[in-house]
Amino acid sequence: MEIKKAIIPVAGLGTRFLPLSRAIPKEFFPLVDKPVIQYIIEEVKKTGIKEIVFVVSPGQKTVLDYFQKSPELEKTLVKRKKDKILKELKDFEEIFEDITFSYVVQKKPLGDGQALLQAAKKVNGEAVAVSFGDDVVDSDEPALSQLINIFNTCSAPVVALKQLPREKLPAYGVVAVEKIAHNLYKIKKIIEKPELSEAPSNLVVVGKYVLTPEVFQYLKKAKPSDKGEIILAEVFDKMLSDGKVIYGYELKGEWLECGDKLKWLKSFFYLALKDPRFKDELREYIKNLKFKI
Repeated sequence: MEIKKAIIPVAGLGTRFLPLSRAIPKEFFPLVDKPVIQYIIEEVKKTGIKEIVFVVSPGQKTVLDYFQKSPELEKTLVKRKKDKILKELKDFEEIFEDITFSYVVQKKPLGDGQALLQAAKKVNGEAVAVSFGDDVVDSDEPALSQLINIFNTCSAPVVALKQLPREKLPAYGVVAVEKIAHNLYKIKKIIEKPELSEAPSNLVVVGKYVLTPEVFQYLKKAKPSDKGEIILAEVFDKMLSDGKVIYGYELKGEWLECGDKLKWLKSFFYLALKDPRFKDELREYIKNLKFKI
């Protein structure tokens, strides 16, 4: 099953970023001079996938508009002889020329599993990559490529994992695993936001997956929680209890989280201080700040 499509859910309310998220969808928060969503789509393209399905909230068109060509803006830049900026715009547009975008609507925020379920018809019974809008991975080999390499060997669902310090585990989905090779595990159970004493490992779930058609069959049959939500981790646990195999792969690269204000700021500084265009002056600026850091 060749992976030809990627689902990118961006229908979240962004409540952790209020009040800014009232004006700007959180997937458009900048990381240096690009929005978060652009990093995610560039990763998808580097993986070789050319069909992207967005899961959006009602009336949300920003993500589709962003990747459209801007002929009027181009004319203005030509008229004003802004050649350098025009080239940057052309370079930006060329990145997405061979990618097909489509979207489905999640009417209410009823869980990550329910968001994925909205895209089931677009997937059309194929295995698919999934990348949520909160997670960027800075790596020489794209994170999704790492997962697809495992999928090509095992033909089973693959979940992205990362190790975290033990004190941070209660804020994440933590996995119980059986190690079978370097960075590769069989997942035994997923525990959402466990107490430290209950955390079965230091490996947590990153918002990147390869899902098989069988996962969507389970999503369709899943019973909503008391809040009316369908949660992907709970669907995985149902599959595991039925004897299905799900693999976890510990990603290579730096995990840049963008799920709340502090994580987003850390990710911004990481990329800004790494960027060759800005790093020297920024480091000098920080070093010379009058207040103590």
